[in-house]
Amino acid sequence: MGVHAFRSIGAALVLAGLAAQSNAWAAPADVVVVSVDKARVARIPDKTQTLVIGQPGIADVTMLKNSGMGVITGKSFGETNLIALDAKGELLGEWTIRVGGEKADLLLQNGANRESFICSPQCLPTIDLADAKAVAAERAAAVSAHAAFSIGK
Repeated sequence: MGVHAFRSIGAALVLAGLAAQSNAWAAPADVVVVSVDKARVARIPDKTQTLVIGQPGIADVTMLKNSGMGVITGKSFGETNLIALDAKGELLGEWTIRVGGEKADLLLQNGANRESFICSPQCLPTIDLADAKAVAAERAAAVSAHAAFSIGK
C-alpha cells in the first residue's frame, strides 16, 4: 500500500470522525484520546480483519462484527498504537492511542498520599491510578465486594 493510500485512509477516518462529531480517530497525527476506564466507539477501515494493540495494558480494542466499528477501552495511563490489517495481513492503518484520566472534582493530598473524589452532586470516593496504593486497594476491595453482593455471590 502506498503512502498516498495510507494518507487517504487517515483523512477519511478523520472526516468520518468529524462528521459523527466524535473525537475517536481525530487529528492531529491520527491520535485517539480515551480516558481510563472509559470506552469509545471508532470507525475502522473497510476490509479490516485484524486489530492489533501494541500494549494491551494501556488500552483494549474490540472489533464489532459487520459494522465497520471498533470499541477502544482505556485501561491505564499511557500511549500505545493500534494497527488494522486486512485478511492478507496488509496494513490498512495505524494510530496512536493516548489514554489519560478525567480529572476528579476533589483531590485530597496528605503528604505523599493522595485520594480522589467525584463531587456531583455530593462528594464520593473514586479510584484513580495516581491515588495512594493503600487507598486504591481499599476502594478496589469495596468495589469488588459490592459487585459480588449485587450478583448474589
